[in-house]
Formats: sequence, structure tokens, C-alpha cells
Amino acid sequence: MSRQRPSKYAWVIVLLLFLFMLINFADKAVIGLAAEPIMKELELTPSQFGLVGSSFFFLYAVSGVITGFVVNRIQTRWALLAMGLIWALTQFPMVGSVGFTTLIACRVLLGAGEGPAYPVALHSAYKWFPNELRTLPTAMVSQGASIGVVLALPALNYLIVRYSWHWAFAALGLTGLVWALAWLALGREGTLNETPTPTEGRSFGRIPYRRLLLNPTVFAACASGFGAYWGLSLMIAWLPHYLIRGLGYTQQQTGWLSTLPWVCNVFIVIGAGWLSQNLLARNYSSLVARSLIGGGAVALGGIALIAMPHVEAPMLNLALLVFGISVPSVIYVLSPAIVSEFTPVSQRGAMLTIITAVSTSAGLLAPYVMGRIIENGATASEGFHRGFLICGFVSLIGGLIGMAFLRPEAEAARFAAADAAAAATRNRLINAELAL
Repeated sequence: MSRQRPSKYAWVIVLLLFLFMLINFADKAVIGLAAEPIMKELELTPSQFGLVGSSFFFLYAVSGVITGFVVNRIQTRWALLAMGLIWALTQFPMVGSVGFTTLIACRVLLGAGEGPAYPVALHSAYKWFPNELRTLPTAMVSQGASIGVVLALPALNYLIVRYSWHWAFAALGLTGLVWALAWLALGREGTLNETPTPTEGRSFGRIPYRRLLLNPTVFAACASGFGAYWGLSLMIAWLPHYLIRGLGYTQQQTGWLSTLPWVCNVFIVIGAGWLSQNLLARNYSSLVARSLIGGGAVALGGIALIAMPHVEAPMLNLALLVFGISVPSVIYVLSPAIVSEFTPVSQRGAMLTIITAVSTSAGLLAPYVMGRIIENGATASEGFHRGFLICGFVSLIGGLIGMAFLRPEAEAARFAAADAAAAATRNRLINAELAL
């Protein structure tokens, strides 16, 4: 275990990154909240709006991977500042009259700016916290998303109902600019664990990306993340519309009801983060404290979503939907910590963005697939239920893969052994040359 401890300023950074993720997910969620008025104003079909939801992820993964390699070479504080500015500026074209093409273009650019957000924010936070103390700050940063949406959705919905959906986008643009100024003034770069140490179970040197990527643990992290993100992307794009068209609520009621999954996320994810860190402190293996909890949460959410379409009571239907989408979010906290256990710090930014890119690629498919299913269903409610059933199976499969193959300690030991063997070979060659 590392003997390093975070400084007090580390929690200032965590707070700023918490706000960063708050704005990030408010930007994502506003499109679903405004779905009904946007579809009416622009006369969009469900499949067209599904395309709008999916377009956000068109450059999301590509941008995430590219930025991941960039932040291996530059300070994360400047990357985060650039992202914050991009988010703000892409909201302002939505203030005026827009068409279908402009709407898609703005969402594509916003997705490109937001793709690297979470892994880069974690990479920034991890420079302030040693391995055994990362789970709680990770949970806090990630819950900027849930708490942000809980706070933002009612306020944004008020603007939509009282004025128009254009005002909601304007408010987000201004909020993004305020955060960018705060980060410019207060953001700092941490230096903790800049050099990998054997106490963290990592190799002394760089590991070829081929070896890092082509191992069962990284594959399982991507699979479980993909399963969780299928549901998350549906929640972002379609949940408010489902509440209106599927369950019969009004736009005003939807503003509050849409916060339910995010409220649950706050308690579930922070609670799981606390449990995981507590188990690690009590010397439980990472397999138990991180892998089984993370993969199990995704699988459990999938089971709830599979059951949901077969329940007729509206309140129980909504409860299963909220549970099925919320619980898998635990994996967003635990899988980055798992991958970081065996990834050298100099390569961590790239690895976190790569697994995030693969996981979030579910967003390219899920909203559009749901739109097509709704359009072809006998009723909107029937289409939604079929779409959520598919989501349940995707989550269940991803969670089971995570439970079976997330093995960070085994990967760390394997890489450390390979590094030691390579070092021993080099020493023998050097000694042989000296003997000659």
C-alpha cells in the first residue's frame, strides 16, 4: 500500500471536477428533457430524434481516445479548460431558430468536447490520490453527473415550460463559461504517484498498448461499461419522452420524475464507492471489493430491465426502470480504478479514455435503435417496452462478463512478473558482455 497521502487542496480539485461533471451531464440530459417540444417544433419522427440522440456519440469515442493520448503529454488542467469552453460555445447556436441539421451538428460537436471528460477528470484526480484512496474521490467526481442532473433538470424544465427549450440551452452555455473561469483561476496539476511503484503492483516501465488492451480484464471492463451505458444513453435521450408518451405524465411533471434515476445514482454509487474502499482497507482483494461489486451491479440492473416490460402497474414499472438504469452506474466508478491498478501512470490517461470510448459507443446505437423500435411498434408504450427489454439483456450479458473476467490483481502480477523477467534477461546479457 502507498504511504502517500493527498493534500488538503486535493479536495478543492475534487469539488471543481464534481462541478465539471455536473455541467457535463446537464448538457447531455437537456436534449431528452426537451424532446417533446423539439420534436413538435422541428416536426421530427421518433427515428429522427433517435438519430439526434445518437449523433452526440458520433465523435465521442474518437475524441476521447485522441485526448487520452494527448493528456499523457500535457497537463490535464489545460485539457479540462478546453473541454469546458467547447461545451459552453456549442450551446449558444441553440438559442436562436435551428433546423434538424444544426441540431445534429451542435450535438456532434458537443459530444466531441465531452467524450474525454470523465476519464480525463479521473486522470486529474488520480494525480492527487494514491491507489488505495481513489475509490471515494472517484465516486464523488462521478456523482457530479447524478447530482448535477437532479439539480439541473427541474430548473431547465422550468425554463422549457415557462419560456422555451431554447432558453435551457442558453442557461447551460452561460454556466459552462462560469466554470471555465473558475477552473482557470483555481485548477492545479497534482504530482502524487507520477512514477509507478512496485507497492501499487505496477510495472516499472511502459507496457506495450497491445499487451494492455488485449487482456481479459480490459475486455471485461469495456463489456460491462457498454452494458451500463446502453441504459444510460436511453435515459438521457428517451426517459422524459417515455414518461410523457408511455406513462401519460405532463411535461411539468416530467421535470421532477426524470430526476429519480439520478437521485438513486447518488446513493447507490457513493454507497458502493464507500463499501469498496472500506473492503480494500480491511484487506479484501480487489476481485471482491471492485470486480464482483461492479460487474454484479450491471447484471442486477439488466435483470430489473428484463422484468420491467412484464409489469403492468405504472409505479412498479417506473421503479424497475429507475433501478435497472441506476444500479449499473456503479461500474463507472470501479472499472477505472480496476484498470488503473495495472496501468503505468504515464499510460493511464490513454487507457482510461480507451475503455470509456468503447463503453460509451453504446450511445451510438441505443437511442437510434430505440427510436426505430418506437416507430415500428403498435403503440409508443409497446415500442418503449421492447427497447428496454433489449437494454436489459445487453446489461445482463455485460455484467456477467465483468463478474467472470475482471481480475486486476492477476493482471498486475502478470505484468510485474514479465517486467522482472525482462530485467533479469537484460542483466544477464550485460553481465555476459562484461565477462567478454
